[in-house]
Amino acid sequence: MSSIPRFHLAFSVNDLTAARSFYEGILGCGVGRSDTHWIDFDLHGHQIVAHLDEAKTDQAMSNAVDGDDVPVPHFGLILSWPDWEQLADRLQSAGVTFVIEPHVRFKGLPGEQATMFFYDPSGNALEFKAFKDDSQIFATE
Repeated sequence: MSSIPRFHLAFSVNDLTAARSFYEGILGCGVGRSDTHWIDFDLHGHQIVAHLDEAKTDQAMSNAVDGDDVPVPHFGLILSWPDWEQLADRLQSAGVTFVIEPHVRFKGLPGEQATMFFYDPSGNALEFKAFKDDSQIFATE
């Protein structure tokens, strides 16, 4: 068991079948309990739960960060650099459309990171990132 607490996140989706296909099939999440209105997914040890909301619509909003329009709200994980590269390759092979293509942000600066943004089938924005130096996750200078 990790010494870092695991998070729990519940979010809405408008199609549970598409959510299962995306989170299990493309992201590689394990599946826990499920019902006709929700599915528990294991996102690298974190519990995320897709709840059915057939009326859910896309709510596009973004903030400028280092020249990119970052979708808000969003969620995701900080992976190791090799795991991030492997996920980027898997997403590209699966034909996932990126909102922000995999790239390195803040290159040569404190907090240098690899990042990518994409949407799940219900329009939930996800970001997966990796840091060159994990001790700089919260670096400001």
